[in-house]
Amino acid sequence: MISTIAIHPGNLQILWFSLIALLWLGYFFLEGFDFGVGMLAPFLSKDDTDRRVCINAIGPTWDGNEVWLLVAGGATFAAFPKWYATVFSGFYLPLLLVLLALIVRGVSFEYRSKRPEDRWRKAWDRAIFWGSFLPALLWGVAFADFVSGVPVNSSGQVVGGFFQLVKPYALLGGLVTLSLFLLHGATFLSLKTEGEMRERARRAALVLAPAALAITFGFLTWTYITAHRTHNTGIVPGFIPVLALVLLAGTAWLVREKLEGWAFVATGGGILLTMLTIFLNLYPRVLVSTISAANNLTIVNTASQHYTLGVMTIVAAIFTPFVLLYQGWSYWVFRARVRRPS
Repeated sequence: MISTIAIHPGNLQILWFSLIALLWLGYFFLEGFDFGVGMLAPFLSKDDTDRRVCINAIGPTWDGNEVWLLVAGGATFAAFPKWYATVFSGFYLPLLLVLLALIVRGVSFEYRSKRPEDRWRKAWDRAIFWGSFLPALLWGVAFADFVSGVPVNSSGQVVGGFFQLVKPYALLGGLVTLSLFLLHGATFLSLKTEGEMRERARRAALVLAPAALAITFGFLTWTYITAHRTHNTGIVPGFIPVLALVLLAGTAWLVREKLEGWAFVATGGGILLTMLTIFLNLYPRVLVSTISAANNLTIVNTASQHYTLGVMTIVAAIFTPFVLLYQGWSYWVFRARVRRPS
């Protein structure tokens, strides 16, 4: 019986916080280059065929990458319902903008090729750009807010208006995800395409790499200073943010040497380690209150019952390997480079 499983409730809470963090890391790694390609396509393309090449590069996988977001949201709702409720009420407007952007983006991929007119296709291409830009920016703002804090009262509700969420630190967090996703998308296009598009993507990566490094360095430094000033050093080993910066610093060299595969790994690693720094700084909290530390939401006071977490653990252990195998297989099948028709 599940109820007789001898697992301490605290261990299950830690497990599910770790799994949710892992889901978000996977989402940012995979959807990050999708967003980057969507934002870069109008600037790297000379004509509709080039834009079609960019879309085809992510066409077989973009919708599968969004599954990570759906599972992360569902897991949060089931494992930490109070965290889910507070975030979705307090961050209602930004999350609504993200949702609308993702809907428009998904529709754009399907509809842009339904009619041959250039005006029609350019309109949907603009929708793809904004549908990629807004989530790339707002996800960083939201997770920076989780760490820096928002006004959460004793009832677990976020008080104050929209501008409580757009503080300088949060905006810098948004610029971090935006710049990292742009760089990730550029390295992906250089890895996935051929000919002139590949060269343009390489040149874009060389320009974006220093900017992404500088912005991420500023954000991680600010995070470190803030954590120590508030005596909340978390459990972040120092090598994690340092390694993130090292990987980003090496990206330009890898691109210059035409080691596109390693450049893509480096940008992906930079994204993973930057976001891991945020989650480790957050733990054991899930949302910081700027009103009082007593109002902080933690993995303890927001968690579901032990039985629920136990059932979820068994279900995840059974089905997660199949999902990972299927997505890995899909990337293997569509591993070939995309080229312009001759």
